[in-house]
Amino acid sequence: MQRQVATALEIDTPLYSKIERGERKAKRSQIHKIAEVLNIDSEELLILWLADQVYEIVKDENVAAQVLKVAEEGIKYSTKKD
Repeated sequence: MQRQVATALEIDTPLYSKIERGERKAKRSQIHKIAEVLNIDSEELLILWLADQVYEIVKDENVAAQVLKVAEEGIKYSTKKD
């Protein structure tokens, strides 16, 4: 299966293996293709990918929880305006 996904992503199998193990990050542009090949919900995979990106940014901050609350409020406000 790794070879199939790697081929679909146009990357080599060792690189895909590193993505699977968390040693490398998949690119956002690869998320939809990964979901398609693995037959999983691409929106759910995108949510997990984005959450991981946010986590990497705030994980070492003492105020991480507060930052996420402010960001959530900003998203709610932004959504109401649209």
